[in-house]
Amino acid sequence: MQIGFIGLGRMGGNMVRRLLQGGHQIVAYNRSPEPTKEVEKLGAIAAYSLQELVGKLTPPRSVWVMVPAGRPTEEMVMALASLLAGGDTVIEGGNSHY
Repeated sequence: MQIGFIGLGRMGGNMVRRLLQGGHQIVAYNRSPEPTKEVEKLGAIAAYSLQELVGKLTPPRSVWVMVPAGRPTEEMVMALASLLAGGDTVIEGGNSHY
């Protein structure tokens, strides 16, 4: 399965590592490039902008967002909304209040 992954901090980075070990194709983006370069060495496809991430995914796209709850999550989802199309899926996996 191909998955776009945004946010490569402690949780997101470890999730990408496990998904790669499970044979999934990951297109990875983080706002700072160092974590992206780290997972690229493990087999992820690096993206250095949201536009690049979306462009490297095959429709229908699945994008998993792992950024802090609140404003960062809201801003990321809104930015993705302008780049994705009908049939694409956004999975918000951060620390949102339930």
